[in-house]
Amino acid sequence: MRKSESFRRMTVLLMDFVGLCMYIAVFAWSWFSIYYPVLTTERISKDGYSFGPGIKYSFKGHIVILAIYFILLIFFTHTYGGLRIGYLRPIDIFLSQIFALLIANVISFAIMLLLRNWLLPVVPIIGVFVAQLVISFAWAHITNVIYRSTFEPRRLLLVNGKFDAEDIIRKFMSRADRYEIVKQINISEGIDRVYEECLGDYEGVIIWDVPSEYRNGLVKYCYGRNIRIYVMPKITDVLLKGSEQLHLFDTPVLLLRDYSIKIEQRIIKRFFDIVLALILLVVFAIPMVIVAIVIKLTDGGPVLYKQVRCTIDRREFTLMKFRSMRVDAEKDGVARLSSKNDSRVTPVGKFIRACRLDETPQFFNILKGDMSFIGPRPERPEIIKQYIEDMPEFAFRTRVKAGLAGYAQVYGKYNTTPYDKLKLDLTYIENYSIWLDIKLMMLTPKILITPDSTEGVEENQITAKKN
Repeated sequence: MRKSESFRRMTVLLMDFVGLCMYIAVFAWSWFSIYYPVLTTERISKDGYSFGPGIKYSFKGHIVILAIYFILLIFFTHTYGGLRIGYLRPIDIFLSQIFALLIANVISFAIMLLLRNWLLPVVPIIGVFVAQLVISFAWAHITNVIYRSTFEPRRLLLVNGKFDAEDIIRKFMSRADRYEIVKQINISEGIDRVYEECLGDYEGVIIWDVPSEYRNGLVKYCYGRNIRIYVMPKITDVLLKGSEQLHLFDTPVLLLRDYSIKIEQRIIKRFFDIVLALILLVVFAIPMVIVAIVIKLTDGGPVLYKQVRCTIDRREFTLMKFRSMRVDAEKDGVARLSSKNDSRVTPVGKFIRACRLDETPQFFNILKGDMSFIGPRPERPEIIKQYIEDMPEFAFRTRVKAGLAGYAQVYGKYNTTPYDKLKLDLTYIENYSIWLDIKLMMLTPKILITPDSTEGVEENQITAKKN
């Protein structure tokens, strides 16, 4: 007998709680055995004067310190997705918790420095972080085993329209530990036949590219019978999701504005772009110099690769990157995306692409105002023209300034289809907020160490394909 959804949810929450408790236990050990004794020790100057703090903490004081750490841990672990046991793979859980634990420990150490008003030993907090990582790696795999042995993959029914469902089947099959498509039915068999099939022994229904006149009724039919629904949104769905609900009278009204980012948001966004670009140019100055020297010594070609790209309103600008391909990569003058295992990429290029160091010269593009840190990736004019021929909606993504990283890079892959990338970019544009920018900035370092985020596109994906 299959377990109930409430039991599944409670199991996941319990495993999340146990994991958090183990991380807090490690931090608590360092607090009570190392940092608390140092914080409460009175310091004596060379002249014999006593200076702070030398304060003793009550039981409530210890609870406050651990509570602050617990709150930081929950916030950042939730932000990075480290609590999504069963939903994410063990390695994704582990990668998420690396950043969550790192930030929580850095902030907590900074708080202790303020309490001490003096330096503290840094080795113990590094030891705490390493111990937590060991626990995280082991617990991510243990919980995955527990989840998979307790809960079977969800049995799903796929309802599709006139387009081939191979792509969506492949995506669900990539998570065979979580989903199982046990049957596929086409809407052409008749809506009544589809309704009847939805009542079968399934734990959910996937609605893939079903025409609106059938999809709306199908969604309401499944919803009314408490059937889980997985709907692949169309462009209009993404746009409506970011609309503003108005209460002008007794009928709900959805407002889609003719502008996406307000003037005050653009000012704040530009301020952050300038400050972060200046900081990162200082931080990456030495690595950028080293990369430039290595590229020059490798084949004697130019260090930078300059390319015309499009930003807001399809305005063209010259984008700069460290060259990662051979000098004659596009000797025929034809623009093409990098494919998987592309022979044009040099050995040095593979490394700097994997580390994303090839993108660092774009900090200058950001300072100049051609780009922002967060936004849809800038495309070449000829590729945009090619995409628009197949999907005119691709022009919508140029309503905001292009970005170094974006929603499609965080939640998609390099080889995600152009149509799916478009939906992700429009999700960002229509749901924009300063907090969303901050969240995407926090999530961007995670994709730098995620292998499939830098894969090239398959050959059959080079040409834009509308699902």
